[in-house]
Amino acid sequence: MTAYVVRRLALMLPVAFLVTIGVFLLTHLTPGDPALILLGEDRTPDAIAAIHHQLGLDQPLYVQYLTWLGHILRLDLGRSVTTHQPVLAAITERLPATLELGGVALLWSLLVAIPLGTIAAVRRGSLIDRLATGFTVGGVSIPNFFIGIVLIFVLSVTLRIFPFGGYVPFNKDAYENLRHIVLPAIALGTAGAAINMRFTRSSMIEVLNLDYIRTARAKGASWQRVVFIHALKNALIPVVTIIGLQVGGIIEGAVVTETVFTWPGVGRLAVESIFNKDYTVVQGIVLLAAFSFMFANLVVDLVYGWLDPRISYA
Repeated sequence: MTAYVVRRLALMLPVAFLVTIGVFLLTHLTPGDPALILLGEDRTPDAIAAIHHQLGLDQPLYVQYLTWLGHILRLDLGRSVTTHQPVLAAITERLPATLELGGVALLWSLLVAIPLGTIAAVRRGSLIDRLATGFTVGGVSIPNFFIGIVLIFVLSVTLRIFPFGGYVPFNKDAYENLRHIVLPAIALGTAGAAINMRFTRSSMIEVLNLDYIRTARAKGASWQRVVFIHALKNALIPVVTIIGLQVGGIIEGAVVTETVFTWPGVGRLAVESIFNKDYTVVQGIVLLAAFSFMFANLVVDLVYGWLDPRISYA
């Protein structure tokens, strides 16, 4: 196991190098000049040139990249162009709110998807199976920002059950924290719940038709034991892959949701930085998102071995 993890980490190095190149080019070749944002109406050529020199934008592109890469290797993501705050500090400050929202959204999706997908597979063709299929189609088709707007209109504006936005830290007021996180978590996790439910149902149907399931039933095992002890664990292997991608994509998925619900996380920070042409912050956030995908895939591969002992890491 240890040797496998070391090999995977070694293979991540060239991928990480290519990711840094892609992130750097993506942010530097997009239209817009941060100097124009900083100067406002005082856009004299001399002032613009001074800002470019201060930010190193007057140097060749490869020099800018090598300088930035050297800082990354020292865990220095630079400073925000607009606030002059260290990028790592800005991300660290917002990251707990995003992880909290993403974790609750993922929990919501699993609590809905796995039981519903299992029941739909066991009772194929029934009313609950058709409702689950309809939920899958709707959850995948409807964008999360529209779900968020509907939730705000119905549960916040009309029924006044939940607040329509904002954030209260859990350590300050746990009850208000839960009230504020319900709607954005549902909006963010509904698409994931639909996808996980579809994969759980398909995988369970396939597993329930295997020989060892029929053997267990022939030996007198109860149907509940066959489904939840023998079948479900193996059926979750493809679902784990999807969950790993969803964990890695928490930051990207939260961009729209955090903006709709004014949630002070990394996703909203990314939107604000894009509008302000704050390329150093955007680079740091995109880099974090890319690395989160890489490590989530590594964790998924390790979970495979726990779910299916036949998988070897030799």
